[in-house]
Amino acid sequence: MNRQLMVKVGARSLVNRVKRWPICVSFEVTHSCTADCLHCDKGRLKREEGLLQPEDYARWSRQLRPAVTQLSGGEPLTRPDLEEIARAIRRWSGLPLIVCVSNGWALTEERFRSLKNAGVDVFSISLDFPDERHDSFRQLRGLFARLDETVPKLTRLPGGDAIVLNTALTSANFREIPGLVERAEQWGTKISFSAYSHLRTGDRGYSISDPEDLEVLADHFRYLRERRRATGSVLNSDYVLATTLDFFKSGGRGGCMAGLRFLVIRPDGLINPCSMHPDLVYPTREAAVRGFDVRHTCKDCFVSIRSMTERPFIPLATDSVATFFQLQ
Repeated sequence: MNRQLMVKVGARSLVNRVKRWPICVSFEVTHSCTADCLHCDKGRLKREEGLLQPEDYARWSRQLRPAVTQLSGGEPLTRPDLEEIARAIRRWSGLPLIVCVSNGWALTEERFRSLKNAGVDVFSISLDFPDERHDSFRQLRGLFARLDETVPKLTRLPGGDAIVLNTALTSANFREIPGLVERAEQWGTKISFSAYSHLRTGDRGYSISDPEDLEVLADHFRYLRERRRATGSVLNSDYVLATTLDFFKSGGRGGCMAGLRFLVIRPDGLINPCSMHPDLVYPTREAAVRGFDVRHTCKDCFVSIRSMTERPFIPLATDSVATFFQLQ
């Protein structure tokens, strides 16, 4: 990862905290997706009209001045103009850090190179299980086999350290944490973990709340801390692991700063302060900050974009970009 960019990201993050500008903006460039994941509300291919164009993203980037942006969805790789969007987002200063969040189905070597050349810094690839069970959870047959073939090839390319894996922890997969880390190491990449929230689908069945399950999760988190120190293959910081475990044990975490520290620009150009509340829509950031009263009371998620922007500021000289920003 470019050292100069790391320093700029850290400095911009600190400035944005002081000036109450968003640290991270998630650009949902589409709500269409090649998968139909059991824990997500954005599944299946859709016919969309009125999508923002690259010049619109350039305007939002200049206006919001985030340190980090996510190209998300849906599945962002369904946008044939994603390279143009990435170029438009990058400002003269070299910021923001651009993260493409993808299921990896359409990520070929050619697309990887073109998006890297367009300015994408990190590719965050979702992985729910370390084997073919991933296909069932994503409802996309052959997805794991494709990742198993593609990801190792990409990690061996120049700039292949831009590939990282991410896992949303659910009651269905939290026992697979060691296997997921092993798979990441086998593929030559790194992995981060975040918390599932029922807010997307209304399904509390995937929440981790059983006392015995929480004991297993705590043991696995100790394993993650040890593995991070031993091999560097785990990206979560001790703070994020501790607060994520507390989120599951407590059944929530208050004090959310949605709209302030982070927000979502929808495909139609309107704003969701948080992607977990897609029906709360605002035309401007100012309106979103004023109107998103739920930020004072909602405690039902601790997704990566929240954990990243709420963690205590750590000089980037002592932490990598990928660790500082829990990217998912």
